[in-house]
Amino acid sequence: MSGTARPAFYALAPGGWRDYVTLLHPPYTLWHLSYVAIGAALAPHFKADVLGFGLLAFFLGMGVAAHALDELNGRPLQTRIGDTALVALAVASLAGAAAIGVAVAVRTSLWLLVFVAAGTFIAVAYNLELFGGRFHGDPWFSLAWGAFPVLATYFAAAETIRVEGVLAAAFAALLSHAQRRLSTPVRLVRRRARDVSGRIELVDGSTIDITAETFTAESERALRAVSAAVVCLALALVLLRVT
Repeated sequence: MSGTARPAFYALAPGGWRDYVTLLHPPYTLWHLSYVAIGAALAPHFKADVLGFGLLAFFLGMGVAAHALDELNGRPLQTRIGDTALVALAVASLAGAAAIGVAVAVRTSLWLLVFVAAGTFIAVAYNLELFGGRFHGDPWFSLAWGAFPVLATYFAAAETIRVEGVLAAAFAALLSHAQRRLSTPVRLVRRRARDVSGRIELVDGSTIDITAETFTAESERALRAVSAAVVCLALALVLLRVT
């Protein structure tokens, strides 16, 4: 298991500032922030300030607070960040994200407060697995980390929800579901497996040994590629609206 000793392919060696970089889940945070940009870019009228505030709010809420709570709940990334620091990060970041949402709602539509409340709730309930884990699992991940940032930012810019926003949210939810399907077995091997062994016998008589590395490698290559692809799509849509 030496090649998969890290709890995630993007995890740095534990200790110091590296733990805080690992805590952000960089490729996944960029992936889900791209949904924010996609929602803003698809709105009938592009509003750069809504995009900027949306990126900051979701970076604080998802990138920092949600991941800090997730690490507090079981230490999946095996960082050395203290519990007090994780709680402080989560509270401060979630409060900052909510404050941004409220400020934007006052300037646009007070209905946006529904999204602010829902986002705050799911960040806590999902990552701490509250209520017996009823709000934790694949469907909630797809909705909270995929559909929600698209739809919330689209509504903040458009002050309504139209069919293109719903379809974009469905796209994000389905892609996030695919992300979950790819990452779940990888996390199982990296974080919980003691040993992985076996072999695949091909029709020509040759064999391929099954190791932790061969089990995780292709899924992780796909996750890297899709993460980069979503970022490129988001940048293309934003550039289309500003040029």
